[in-house]
Amino acid sequence: MSDTGLPARRSAIYLLDQIIGEGKLLPELIGAGALDRLEPADRARAQRLATETLRGMERADRILQKHLQKYPPLTVRNALRVGTVELCAGEAAHGVVNSMVNIVSRHKRYGHLKGLTNAVLRKVADKGPEQWPALRTPRLPKWLRGPLVDAWGGEAVLAMEAAQFAGAPLDLSCKSSAEDVAAATGGEVLPTGSVRLADAGQVSALPGYTAGDWWVQDAAAAMPARVLDAQPGEAVLDLCAAPGGKTLQLAATGADVTAVDVSEGRMERVKQNLIRTKLEATTLVSDAFEVTGQYDAILLDAPCSATGTIRRHPDLPFAKDGSEFGGLIELQARMIDHAVTLLKPGGRMVFCTCSLLPDEGEVQAEEALERHTLLTVDRAALDRPGIDPAWITEEGGLRLRPDHWADKGGMDGFYVICLRKPG
Repeated sequence: MSDTGLPARRSAIYLLDQIIGEGKLLPELIGAGALDRLEPADRARAQRLATETLRGMERADRILQKHLQKYPPLTVRNALRVGTVELCAGEAAHGVVNSMVNIVSRHKRYGHLKGLTNAVLRKVADKGPEQWPALRTPRLPKWLRGPLVDAWGGEAVLAMEAAQFAGAPLDLSCKSSAEDVAAATGGEVLPTGSVRLADAGQVSALPGYTAGDWWVQDAAAAMPARVLDAQPGEAVLDLCAAPGGKTLQLAATGADVTAVDVSEGRMERVKQNLIRTKLEATTLVSDAFEVTGQYDAILLDAPCSATGTIRRHPDLPFAKDGSEFGGLIELQARMIDHAVTLLKPGGRMVFCTCSLLPDEGEVQAEEALERHTLLTVDRAALDRPGIDPAWITEEGGLRLRPDHWADKGGMDGFYVICLRKPG
């Protein structure tokens, strides 16, 4: 009898090996073709299994350690982890155990550990499902948790971890009426104007996808363009534009948008989304520092640690260790300095990062204001529907966190500030 779950499970283990062992990120693995040989259903399942295992890794390891005298090699350990997560989610034990034993037995170096795999997973199948919900919410790794506790306090970080463990619903930004899109898709209009779907299924099958009525974009990620508030006919620059959600928002206002990104592949996605939504923007594949011209408004979504997106990307804490963050913080400062030179007198710039680290947000903004003494903070720009005054920071920025809107499914972590040049 063929094992229908085998290809997806084998691929999920491969993804985990690459993320944990090699420091690769899930999107780059998928972009490089890691799942291309699979059928669409298996591809989706492999990605879901890897994601759920990363989210529940701490719980899986706590259950497994009771049945292991020492940890086996990473590939076998990841097979046990995927198996544990599946068993604790209620998957049929015989299917999960047989698959994992099959995968390990075929491994050139670790085939001799098939007996261990079988014995451990049978024990997990017996007691794991009742142990799972009693375990604590998985914690972030120490390298990230420490700085976040310093910044926001232990209680807030626990709430963020709960949001990240729960995962993320699907949010849509709409070309015109959010109410119409919500009615068509069965979603809920959020206070900020995005539409949220609790259980979306296949995105491209949703009503309005082919017509280009909306695009996928977390509610927090939609806030920077709302704060910039581009007007019809304004010359607007979207720096670091890919994957393009903010470009589409800006283009939908009737502004004259120039979207810039250094990656040709990522810019191709922006172009495809512009075609699907029938919106217009000039696209430019270029290093941000080579961009010239003068603009009424600039949106700078700077490269960052992406620590605010862990509820969507649970691979990040396992693939990274924080060692590259210093270089990113330096790059952000240089980008702000360059963007200021591209602003017309009286122009405005929204600087944002999808980071939870103050060094990439509040501190970055304060230091930019010290370097550019003529710049002012446009606090009025934050007077937008759905923005809780409690989210506005001392220096006049907007701090969004995964634990905000906990009752609605949370949001990505973001920092947003609007800076103005004197006229």
